[in-house]
Amino acid sequence: MRIDLHTHAKLSKATDFSPAYYEEMIREAVANGLDALALTEHFNTRHFFEVYENMDRMYPYNGEYYEAGSLKIFPGMEVDIRETGHILLIGRKEHILEARQQLEPYTEKGGFIPFADLLTLAEAHPLLKIGAHPFRESTPLHHLDRSDLQRLDAFDLNAKDMYEYGCEPNREHVERFAAELGKPVTAGSDTHQCLQYGSVYNELRQPCHSVADLKQAISSGAYDIHVADSLPLQVKASVMLKKLLKRLAQLETTEAAFEPAHGTAARSSSISASVS
Repeated sequence: MRIDLHTHAKLSKATDFSPAYYEEMIREAVANGLDALALTEHFNTRHFFEVYENMDRMYPYNGEYYEAGSLKIFPGMEVDIRETGHILLIGRKEHILEARQQLEPYTEKGGFIPFADLLTLAEAHPLLKIGAHPFRESTPLHHLDRSDLQRLDAFDLNAKDMYEYGCEPNREHVERFAAELGKPVTAGSDTHQCLQYGSVYNELRQPCHSVADLKQAISSGAYDIHVADSLPLQVKASVMLKKLLKRLAQLETTEAAFEPAHGTAARSSSISASVS
C-alpha cells in the first residue's frame, strides 16, 4: 500500500474548503499511484470542522478511513506548538475531532499549546504522532527536549524541505536525527494542491486497514520510502501553482467586494472607459 502521511485539503489556511477542488486533488493522488493518504489539515485553518463535515458528505466513512473510490483517506490534523514546530496527529475521525475540540483555546499564534501538553492530550487517544519537517528553518523540532521528542512515533521526511534544502542532505539530517532518538522516518508530500502527490510516499509491506495497523507497520519498519526523481520539478511547479491560485482567489474576493458597493452600472462604466 502506497501512502502519503502529510497532505492538506485546502490551498491555504485562509481559504474555505472546496469539494470540487479536493475531488480534483484526489483524482491526481490516484493517478500518481497512491492507495492511501492522511489528511493532516492545519488545526487552526479557517473553519476546521467544516472540512470533516464536507468529507462526510463526499465519501463513506467506515470507522477508520474515508473511502474515496480506491483511495483510503485517514483523518488527521497538523498542530502548532508553543515552542515552535508542527506535529501531525492521525487517527479515527472521532478522536481527531475530540482532540481538536480540546485545542480550541490554543489556536492563536502566541498562544499555542506547549509540546508536552499536546503529547499528553494526544496520548489519551490511539493517535499516530509524527514530528513534521524537523529541520525546517521556520518551524524546527530539533531544539526541543529529547524526552518529549521520544514520545513521538516518527519524524517526517518532507517533500518541501527536500526541495528547499536538497534531497539527500535533508534526508540525511532527518534520518540521523530520528536514529539518535530511536525513531523511524515517514514520508509526506505536504501538498496543498495536486502536483506534489507522488513526489514522496511510503510503501507498506503489509495491508493496513486502521491507524493501529499503520502504527504497527511504522514501528516495525515494514515499509520503504520512495522519493521520485521528479520531486524538485513537482515541488517547484506546486509552489508556482499555489502562488497563482492564491492570487486568483484574492482577485475574486476583491471583485466580490466591489460588486455590492458599486453595482453593475459602475462595472459597465468602468469597462466602457477602459475600452475607449
